[in-house]
Amino acid sequence: MKIIYFLHEPDEDKIAKAALGEHELVFIEGTVQDRVDIADSEAEAISIFVNSKVGALEMDRFPKLKLIATRSTGYDNVDLAEAKKRGITVTNVPTYGIETVAEFTFSLLLALTRKVEQAHRRVTAENSFSQDGLRGIDLAGKTIGVVGTGNIGAHVVEIAKGFRMKILAYDPFPKEELIEKFKVEYVSLEDLLGRSDIITLHVPLIPATTHLINLGNVGKIKKGAILINTARGGLVETEALVSALNDGTIIAAGLDVFEEEGQMVLEEHLLAEAHPDEEKLKTILAEHVLVKHPSVIVTPHVAFNTNEAVRRIIDTSVGNILAFASDSPMNVVS
Repeated sequence: MKIIYFLHEPDEDKIAKAALGEHELVFIEGTVQDRVDIADSEAEAISIFVNSKVGALEMDRFPKLKLIATRSTGYDNVDLAEAKKRGITVTNVPTYGIETVAEFTFSLLLALTRKVEQAHRRVTAENSFSQDGLRGIDLAGKTIGVVGTGNIGAHVVEIAKGFRMKILAYDPFPKEELIEKFKVEYVSLEDLLGRSDIITLHVPLIPATTHLINLGNVGKIKKGAILINTARGGLVETEALVSALNDGTIIAAGLDVFEEEGQMVLEEHLLAEAHPDEEKLKTILAEHVLVKHPSVIVTPHVAFNTNEAVRRIIDTSVGNILAFASDSPMNVVS
């Protein structure tokens, strides 16, 4: 099978060659749009990143095309209706950052509970080794409330068990395996807010979850709780979070996402290009009380971004191509 591979990450060609050596490979730098000069009457597959758009005109450049393997979870860059009309299979990478985001959740949590940022700043900015005000808290024995126990949330549960934490969860679809293996107690959202020392969010942003934590329920949070959000900024009403920080309901927050991001694109878009409203977001956040709050750690939507996660994107996509070539396609988008 002849495969046109549009490169994005360093060393992708080496990985692809090692796995797809029995096939004819042509590597192209850039996107499908960048290289309008690239057309091939014999290519049966193209491998693209999320920044390559493939519609009818692009498909016309590859008349024998049978497979479009997009190296991303999102597939809005491919015209699925047109692909279906032409009998072209489209595959994607359903998950790649399960462990990655879960681990980052705990990196934020540990940085907050052990006051890592304050301690670092004291040494580097103040040239002081005083320990005053740097006493932290243990995670062992604390109650963590996991909102959403999908792939990432379930891994957070597993890590929390390793810290010997008590685990509450809120999810419309409880997982029996988490109950049996990790003694997870599924409760209502209100109960979780009222009993958790740490609240961590792992649900998608949809109408039903927008402002899941808001001015109406933030007062029900256990006094002195910590909030972690590595999912989507819109899950938390910013005004409610600021209010809770000011009155001590929430004593600390770790935020990798912000409500001001608006309709944030999928993470792999951030690997391909800058935030679509970067300057506007920069201005808003520069004036934002959360950025300057001493009990808040903010990071620029990087929970998903590790060498290993990017490698999983590439490996899964290569696996999709091999599976298709063996007449057993997987991760097919319909």
